[in-house]
Amino acid sequence: MTPHGPTDRTGPGAPTGGTDGPDAAAVRRRTLRTTAVALGTGALAAGYLWHTNPHQPGQFLLPCPFRLLTGLLCPFCGGTRLAYDLMHGDVVSAFHDNAVLLVLGVPALGYALTRWLADGLRGRRRPMKPTPRGNAVLLGIAAAWLVARNLTG
Repeated sequence: MTPHGPTDRTGPGAPTGGTDGPDAAAVRRRTLRTTAVALGTGALAAGYLWHTNPHQPGQFLLPCPFRLLTGLLCPFCGGTRLAYDLMHGDVVSAFHDNAVLLVLGVPALGYALTRWLADGLRGRRRPMKPTPRGNAVLLGIAAAWLVARNLTG
């Protein structure tokens, strides 16, 4: 044990498996396959969104089910417009579309996916399961953002 805690990485979110053996090779193959499918799907969606301006009415885009049912903006409302604006280099408009998703969500997702990919390529399996504390933080931020954006209009 070091002064900053144990040296082994065990517990929720810790990578499992080693970098040796057939299990590590299977983890690497699965990571590469999952990454290729995600990148391909993302590229198709980005290609469609590039030519579909969500700021203009009449575009064929999926509506927010929460907003359809309640009339309120959910914490993710504006995410499609945010992605469109970022792809077109308009960071100010992206911020206005959904500030919390841009400032907190995009970097957090990038960090989590980078860690998952790096561990997968090393042959370690890292399940993407948030801890109870992580869930509480995510739900607290989402609830506060939902209330704030619906009260301010």
